[in-house]
Amino acid sequence: MGAGDLRNTYLGPLTPAPERLNLSPRMALSTELRGRLDELVKTHKIVLFMKGNKQFPQCGFSARVVQLLNQAGAKYETVNVLADGDVREGIKEYSDWPTIPQLYIDGEFQGGCDIVIDMAASGELAKKVSVAS
Repeated sequence: MGAGDLRNTYLGPLTPAPERLNLSPRMALSTELRGRLDELVKTHKIVLFMKGNKQFPQCGFSARVVQLLNQAGAKYETVNVLADGDVREGIKEYSDWPTIPQLYIDGEFQGGCDIVIDMAASGELAKKVSVAS
């Protein structure tokens, strides 16, 4: 059998079976952690959960959102999810959004980096920031 003969050979499914994906189960938020996240989101008009802080972002996506908030003139707080593993995983469950950074304005989840980029491009970010600041 030559190499060309394999093109007609069934090699199995192209996607792995779910049990072979090794997906970690979603973390259930404790009452204490939910309370901490509620307090952070509701205490600050604008809060960004990110890797690092606004003075020293530690990932490109976080840095981009910081840049956009600064350009919009936002007065905002940051939460460094790298400093607390429970917050890092818990905020994903809290918002039902799988990635960091996450932006909240007036207690409402806005989205991650791509959404904030779109909001900035449309002018929506500047409007929401001016009302909240």
